[in-house]
Amino acid sequence: MKDKHEKTEEKEAVNETEQATSEQTDADSQTESADSTESKAESEPSDSAEAGEAKSEKSSEERIAELEKENADLKDQLLRRAADFDNYRKRMMQEKQDAFDYGNANLLKDLLDSLDNFDRTLDAAKDAKDAKSIADGIKMINKSLVSMLENKYNLVSFGKEGDAFDPDLHEAIGMQEGKVKKEELAAVYLKGYKLKDKVIRHAKVMVVKPAE
Repeated sequence: MKDKHEKTEEKEAVNETEQATSEQTDADSQTESADSTESKAESEPSDSAEAGEAKSEKSSEERIAELEKENADLKDQLLRRAADFDNYRKRMMQEKQDAFDYGNANLLKDLLDSLDNFDRTLDAAKDAKDAKSIADGIKMINKSLVSMLENKYNLVSFGKEGDAFDPDLHEAIGMQEGKVKKEELAAVYLKGYKLKDKVIRHAKVMVVKPAE
C-alpha cells in the first residue's frame, strides 16, 4: 500500500516537472517571438529609410537631368532668336540702303521723257531756220515737265512779282524803296519750290519796301 502511494507521488512529481518544463518552453518561445517581432520592427524603419533615401536620390538626379535639359533648350532658343534678330537687322539695313540708293528711281524714270524731248529739240535746232519753233518746243517740254512734277510728286513752285514778302518763303538778295504800303517782291531771280507743305528751296528775290 505504501509502495503504491509512493509511486503515485512520484508520478505526480514527474507530471509537475513536465508541466513546468512545458510552461518554461512556452515562455521561452513567446520571448523569442517577441524578440523576433521587435527585431523586425527595428529593421523595417531602417529598410524604409534606406528606400526613401534611394528614392530621394533618384528624384534629385532626375530633377537635375530635367533642369539641364531645360537649360539646353533655353540656350538653343536664345541662339535661334539672336540669329533671327541679326538676320532681321541685316535685312533692314539692306532695305534702308536700297531705299537711299534707289529712292529716286521713279522720279528719274519720269524725267527721262523730258530728257528725250530736249534731245529731239536740240537735234531739230541744228537745221531750224525759225527760232520761234525752237522756243515753242522748249515751252512745251517745260509745261509737260512742270505738270508731271506738280501732279505726280506734289512739287509746287512759288514766287511772283507783286507777292508779299515772306521771310519763311523768300530769300532777299537785295532791297530797295518804292511806292508800296508793305514789303513785296520787286523781282524774282529764282523760283522757290515746296514739296507738299515743306519748302525745299526758298525763292531768291529783290524786295521793295515803303519809302521812309
